[in-house]
Amino acid sequence: MPHYLLSVHHGDDNALPPGVDPESVYAAVEAFNQRLVEEGSMVFAGGLMPASTARLAHRGGEVTEGPKVQADEYMGGFWVVDVPDDQAALELAKAAVATGCSWAIEVRPFQAM
Repeated sequence: MPHYLLSVHHGDDNALPPGVDPESVYAAVEAFNQRLVEEGSMVFAGGLMPASTARLAHRGGEVTEGPKVQADEYMGGFWVVDVPDDQAALELAKAAVATGCSWAIEVRPFQAM
C-alpha cells in the first residue's frame, strides 16, 4: 500500500485556540496514534521542535539558523501512514482533527519508489 504524510501545521508557539485544554489535545493525539497502531496503518509519527530551532545546510557547506521559509505556520508534527489510497488518508486526517488535534492537517502521498 502507498505511504502518506499527514503533517500537522501550527504557529511556532504551538498555541491552541482559546479555551482548548492542552492535556485533552495530547490525550486525543495519543488515542489517535493507538488507533493507527491497532489498524496497522502506523509507519512512523513524531512531533517537531519549533521552527525557530531549524538549521539549513547549504551547498558549499554553509549552515544558517532558522527555517527556510518565513511563515505564520510551520509543520509541527506528522504521521506517516500506510493506507490503500488518497481517500483513506484523507479520512484519517479528518479523524485526527475530529478527535481533538486542533490544527490543520495536510495530506500528501510519497512518490512511488
